[in-house]
Amino acid sequence: MRSFRTFAVLALPLAALAFTAPALADVKDGVDAWEAGDYQKAVAEWRPLAVAGDPDAQFNLGQAYKLGRGVPADLGQAEVWYRRAAKQGHLQAEDNLGLILFTANKRDEAMPFINASAARGEPRAQYVLGTAMFNGDLAAKDWPRAYALTKRASDAGLDIASARLAQLDRLIPLEQRQLGLSLLPQMEKDEARVRLAAVNAAAPEPVKPLPSPIKTASLPASAPGASYTPPPVIAPTPAPARKLSSPAAITAASAASEATAAADAATAAAAVPQKAPPPAAKPAAVKVAETKPVTPATPAAKPAPAKPVINAGTSPWRAQLGAFGVEANARNLWSALGKKYPAVAAHQPSYVKSGTVTRLQAGGFAAKSDAETFCATVRKGGQACMVVAR
Repeated sequence: MRSFRTFAVLALPLAALAFTAPALADVKDGVDAWEAGDYQKAVAEWRPLAVAGDPDAQFNLGQAYKLGRGVPADLGQAEVWYRRAAKQGHLQAEDNLGLILFTANKRDEAMPFINASAARGEPRAQYVLGTAMFNGDLAAKDWPRAYALTKRASDAGLDIASARLAQLDRLIPLEQRQLGLSLLPQMEKDEARVRLAAVNAAAPEPVKPLPSPIKTASLPASAPGASYTPPPVIAPTPAPARKLSSPAAITAASAASEATAAADAATAAAAVPQKAPPPAAKPAAVKVAETKPVTPATPAAKPAPAKPVINAGTSPWRAQLGAFGVEANARNLWSALGKKYPAVAAHQPSYVKSGTVTRLQAGGFAAKSDAETFCATVRKGGQACMVVAR
């Protein structure tokens, strides 16, 4: 597992320049500088590591270029660094790379990333893909699935998707909207399956222990214990006279709002999964916020004390992990996250009903920054997460 050391923004590789990494250069050093407001020092710490191939440093450097912190704002450089990190399986970098390519009108190159991100349940990608499927320009026209994708993005809290959903309610016939809603439970299950496969594919190989010289008795093997069918393609009715604005324009608006939000939260802390430490040592967990990187724990460091559970009733901040048409799916996701992330066990789940939708929220955060740190951690594993107030 990767260590907690990245923050949320966009990235791209610089031309090959000669950089000499300082003796103590470390992603965590850059995080500390970023938290202190010394963005130039943060970039100086990350750059040699990024050039050397560290995917978290590459992602962080891309974020700096996107926000224009410590370096001039440059979406071209952001694209380069995101691309480098994405090639190494960095899921957040893949998500941001697809969106930044789309915003730059590199739509054909962007769509494979948009499709992959949407399949994992990334709301912004689902919104863009849903618009493309309605228009039939960058994806096959499929109004029921376009409606379902937009609904998923809206349920995840993406305001621009909620506005688009109201527009689709007027443009798509009732029977096709109903068919789209019927796709949601299966779509939800598929997203969880694809997310898990992507996280497993990106995870490093576990360290194999050395063979023990002690021989043990052989026991008989235990007896073993006990598909997604694509929905039929509905021939869409003739396209309405009014065509939706192009996904590029929509994505640009979304990217603008995202950049504003990221800038506002630029001093909050973020987290990324930890790399597998040497077998003999347990690294200390490093707490960071969503828009800031975090460094890997020193292999020889002692493990940090467990964070006490905060009474969910005393804090307004929660981390929303998704909206589900079937409540059992929300409970299954919480159980799976608890096994994957030890930090999840320090919080209480809430299953908030909103009509036919159940929103899964984690509570018990003493401050907003704690909720942002939690979201940044699970996002690195491909799980959608956003901070909300009760």
